[in-house]
Amino acid sequence: MRAVTPLFDRRAFLRASGLAFAATLAPRALSAMERADALYASAYRDQSGRYGIATLSERGEIIDRALLPDRAHGLAYSPATDRIAAFARRPGTYMLVLDRKGLAEPVLIHALEGHHFYGHGCFSPDGRTLFACENNFDAGQGVIGLYDATDNFRRRGEFPSHGIGPHDLSISDDATMLVVANGGIETHPDFGRTKLNLDHMQPSLVLISAEDGSLIERHDLPASLSKLSTRHVDVDGEGRIWFAGQYEGPRNDLPPLAGSFRRGEDIRFLALPEEITQKLSLYVGAIAVNRSQGLIGLVSPKGGTAVTVRARDGKVLAVTSLADAAGIAPSPGPSGFALSSYEGRFGEKNCDLSWDQHMAALSPVHL
Repeated sequence: MRAVTPLFDRRAFLRASGLAFAATLAPRALSAMERADALYASAYRDQSGRYGIATLSERGEIIDRALLPDRAHGLAYSPATDRIAAFARRPGTYMLVLDRKGLAEPVLIHALEGHHFYGHGCFSPDGRTLFACENNFDAGQGVIGLYDATDNFRRRGEFPSHGIGPHDLSISDDATMLVVANGGIETHPDFGRTKLNLDHMQPSLVLISAEDGSLIERHDLPASLSKLSTRHVDVDGEGRIWFAGQYEGPRNDLPPLAGSFRRGEDIRFLALPEEITQKLSLYVGAIAVNRSQGLIGLVSPKGGTAVTVRARDGKVLAVTSLADAAGIAPSPGPSGFALSSYEGRFGEKNCDLSWDQHMAALSPVHL
């Protein structure tokens, strides 16, 4: 395993964050941030039932918090602008964008009429555009909403997702290509979180132009895996796209739950040992890439399990038991990943917040 590079330079990060932000921190929080080797953001629910978003050190020390109008799911972070976007849990209808420098008021964005959000999105590398996974539920079409970060996040248009149920997306380092995980499941807010087409799912992984939304490639899963909803994606430093899924078929099946591909290649499924697939309980809730250490992390809240895999050959390096395991993100520590749980565990620390299913690493440097 390669030597670990620190996630960020503490002093440089504090300088970049600006005096306005630092001045709002309590002394204990500022001290925790100054000592941190990594910072993370995660949505949460507190003991009174309120929802919010918090930033934390890798030790689980809370730096700051902000309230949200409702439960959030995924987060997007822009190192270029130091903004965090929190996306409502499907089928929610809001996004909230926070400026960590404290120089701008939070921006609350409502879904276009007839649309709902799927819980994920990403910023362009320059931070000027926010892409959001959406459902045009009246038309029964998945779309990617485009929001202009230079104009108070005005919605300037949309791209087709070229599939059903775009749950997650990422963008290539050169900003030319969007990677979309179309889960293949139809939803409608009139039916809450009910999955409406489990008898004819159409999961796919799609590459589209970030400039005009045109289709570059579409990878449909084979018929034998039509019940594997492709839910989450991440991209490694070599441009390989990693994905993870949630299986809606018989409980005694042991399908592959993750895999990878490059542009121009077929999907290659990750061959996990059967006992590990069983531990994941047919449900990978999140996937993360640690670029600097060449690792892939999978986490299952249903199975209470996190798995670390070596990217180059798929070898399983670690299996960790964590009840209600929720979020995973790259870490500069020896394990390669930070983990959180619905029960309030973050790393080695427990707190009185219930963390939601995803977290984001806050850094200008790819791990």
